[in-house]
Amino acid sequence: MPRTVCGIVAAVGEVDVQMCREMLGRIKHRGPDDTGEIRRGNVWLGHQRLSIMDVGGGAQPLSDVDGTTYLVANGEIYNHRHIREDLGHELFETGSDSEAALHALIVDGPAGLARLRGMFALAFMTSDGEFLVARDSLGVKPLYWARRAGVTLFASELRAFDEADRPLVESFPPGCCWSPASGLVRFADAIPSHVRPARRAEEPGVWDESLLKSVRETIVSAVENRMMSDVGIGVFLSGGLDSAIVAAVAAEYAKRHGQPLPTFAVGAPGSSDLAAAKVVAEFLGTEHHEIVMTREDAIAALPKAVRAIEHYDPSLVRSAVPNMLLAEYASKRVHAVLTGEGADELFAGYSYYHEAPFTDPDALQAELVRTVGELHHLNLQRCDRTTMAYGMEARVPFLDRDVIELALSIPPEHKMTGPGVEEKKLLRDAFEGWVPEEILRRGKEQFGDGSGAKDVLEKAVQSSPEIAAADGVELRSKEEAGFYAIWRDELDGIRADRTLGLFATT
Repeated sequence: MPRTVCGIVAAVGEVDVQMCREMLGRIKHRGPDDTGEIRRGNVWLGHQRLSIMDVGGGAQPLSDVDGTTYLVANGEIYNHRHIREDLGHELFETGSDSEAALHALIVDGPAGLARLRGMFALAFMTSDGEFLVARDSLGVKPLYWARRAGVTLFASELRAFDEADRPLVESFPPGCCWSPASGLVRFADAIPSHVRPARRAEEPGVWDESLLKSVRETIVSAVENRMMSDVGIGVFLSGGLDSAIVAAVAAEYAKRHGQPLPTFAVGAPGSSDLAAAKVVAEFLGTEHHEIVMTREDAIAALPKAVRAIEHYDPSLVRSAVPNMLLAEYASKRVHAVLTGEGADELFAGYSYYHEAPFTDPDALQAELVRTVGELHHLNLQRCDRTTMAYGMEARVPFLDRDVIELALSIPPEHKMTGPGVEEKKLLRDAFEGWVPEEILRRGKEQFGDGSGAKDVLEKAVQSSPEIAAADGVELRSKEEAGFYAIWRDELDGIRADRTLGLFATT
């Protein structure tokens, strides 16, 4: 079935078609395979397409057989087959997963969004003037908007907006839809209310096989659901636990289906990430690729990375630089990759989770919920932009809805460290035997640290000139100020407080 990742632009109101086309052209990198647009009345939809499955079909905008309704979508609808069966195959003209969203909206109106499981940003219109924009509940796929007198504009990246509109740009909230008639309406929560607060553990740190089996099977299912591709799929393998688990499940799937599995790792010469990734790749028998990042490579990639991720948070930038080099190399070999994003937020992998005040179970649970909800303008922004800069899609199985619901229903006591208890022990125990023992018990390292990027990039901006922060910006370190200077040069006028998030630590 065709799956399409892309960039979208939409406008409703007093539409300037030439301006909309220029906006779409600024995000051509997101979908270099095709461009599509349509205008009906006071609505304009534009689409940049990257073809991953059924390369010859699935062009957008999609329309119904009568040509009275249209849709552009960025991302994937994972349950599109179920929607087809439920609504009736006779309605469908293509094999596109995005067509499931089109017909769900035709049949049910905005309530049809509740049918969709996946990562998406979409715009829908009818020939009689109805218009709707929506974003998935977690904000895996990006969407921004700017509202000014006479027109409302939407786009997949900040760079799409004209300079005059930049001060008005805001992040479109995940799990929401908007129409001129109804305004902004929430249709889904990132974390369903029934998983909060998690139940208490009778014996913290002690679990039975049934819990390990549930964790394992839910993650395996999430990875396998993201393995479909006609043009090749790989795994970004950092050498840490999370990507190793994803690679292990993907390798099993690839073996059953007679497919190769390329894995990709990046790091400075002699870095711990490269060494660990090689151990995993040899254990799993993948087609492994190493990208050795020199100091010169990292410094040259720095401004590209800041501009690509449209962010200046130091933790994001440090990891974005090696990710950019990785994506540039991998995009020549595959069109989609799996990553380990989200596991740390679900299973308490970051070191600060194990410090006061989060040594209290209720405080830890609240912080996990908060950070999962903030991913859309932090890790997921970096993940999307570094890959889409080279026309490649990143898929995030740990952020599958079922994985999120299960992980956040686990008692927080089971995620706390103590004497002889490492972080993410539950996750490690669930995948014992799937990855090498030395990787299973490897301590947590931030990607920017393990790859060797952190020290190089800190030094690279030490000589940056002092720069005054704009309104709504508080610069927390010299390093952040250096990255901010690059960001502001690229996106001057964008309000950081309306579009970006910041990590709890720098």
